Amino acid sequence: MALHFAPAETTQAYRETLRIYLAQHGRPVALYSDQRSIFRMNQTHREGGPTPFTRALRTLDIEPIHAHTPQAKGRVERANQTLQDRLVKELCLAGISTLETANTFLPDFIRAYNPRFAVLPHNPIDAHRPVQHGPRELDLILSLQETRKLSKNLTLQYQNREYQLTGQGQGYRLRGALITVSETFDGSVTLLHQGQILPYRRLSQGAPPIPLDDEKSVQATVDQAKTAQLARPTFKPAPDHPWKRRSYFIPQNHP
Repeated sequence: MALHFAPAETTQAYRETLRIYLAQHGRPVALYSDQRSIFRMNQTHREGGPTPFTRALRTLDIEPIHAHTPQAKGRVERANQTLQDRLVKELCLAGISTLETANTFLPDFIRAYNPRFAVLPHNPIDAHRPVQHGPRELDLILSLQETRKLSKNLTLQYQNREYQLTGQGQGYRLRGALITVSETFDGSVTLLHQGQILPYRRLSQGAPPIPLDDEKSVQATVDQAKTAQLARPTFKPAPDHPWKRRSYFIPQNHP
């Protein structure tokens, strides 16, 4: 239904893929996945809580369904196994080696793949529903969202940057209010309060914080470091190199 290449399996990559899916097919009734931390909060003290991706699904009225048994997990992994074998070979035959070129190849691959491997449903009715949100609203729904509390001066801190609300008059009615900070894919920031967009100005900007990676992106970074280490030429000294010459210690006043 949708394919997308990304440098690592992250929440943003899944949100970008969901955006492609919505544009092509509309809103599904439910989305079936495994229990990876992107889809389900697995910490003991937050068991069952919504992740950022699940929050976006529920806002779009899409039910998240998680695989709880090995048999159900197999339904998710069988398609992945086919793609990780067949799709890689197709890319090699086409001489594709970059993410950009691979993503442009995917629509043609889907059109050739589905007639061969798709299984007809018992009910042919398409259950997808129209998307009820405009492009700007979808950007906010699929964005990263965090909550901040306004100070007495109507300021807040986010990602080492300080923001202050403007156009609030003399009443300062939003002092101490909880504000939703929404950051879209392109890095633009929107401040929301009870669903309303608030105007602001940026007062200061510090060094950007170190991004927190999930398990998949950390693994990808480690693999890249290993590959770079293996590709680095090794230094082998010559047989007469000074490192290989024998040296002798002669004590002082030796006869």
